[in-house]
Amino acid sequence: MATSLVSDELWQLIHPLLPPKTPKPKGGRPRVPDRAALEGILYVLQTGIGWEHLPHQLGYGSGMTCWRRLRDWHAAGVFTRLHHVLLDQMAQAHQLDWTRACVDSTSVPAARGGPNGPESHGSRPAWQQASCDRRWPRDAIGGLYLARQSA
Repeated sequence: MATSLVSDELWQLIHPLLPPKTPKPKGGRPRVPDRAALEGILYVLQTGIGWEHLPHQLGYGSGMTCWRRLRDWHAAGVFTRLHHVLLDQMAQAHQLDWTRACVDSTSVPAARGGPNGPESHGSRPAWQQASCDRRWPRDAIGGLYLARQSA
């Protein structure tokens, strides 16, 4: 196997967070060890290669196996729990520096119209009314004619 991407210390934190292995009633091939699958996941994420291009020679299992393990662990909340464990350890060691924290937000579009819905100013839909104001003279391509005032 290639150089380990997961240190023994990190593995000791991650291993208890993993869901228990469920035995297969029909048997099948031996399961790829969790640590090898995790290293395969990290290899794909570090290098940016596709899951299907993960080299078997590295000993991480197939790309599909690593992808399935990532999916299952994500659904089980492994990475969220790992994040909390690491934050707790950093807090106990007084290594958290919240002065460098970044706050992000998501903007959600508001519903169209006011409290009583879109205003209606006639028989045309509201989106046409602003662009079809016929009170001002226009040229052939829709531009306004502006009369020059004589002094």
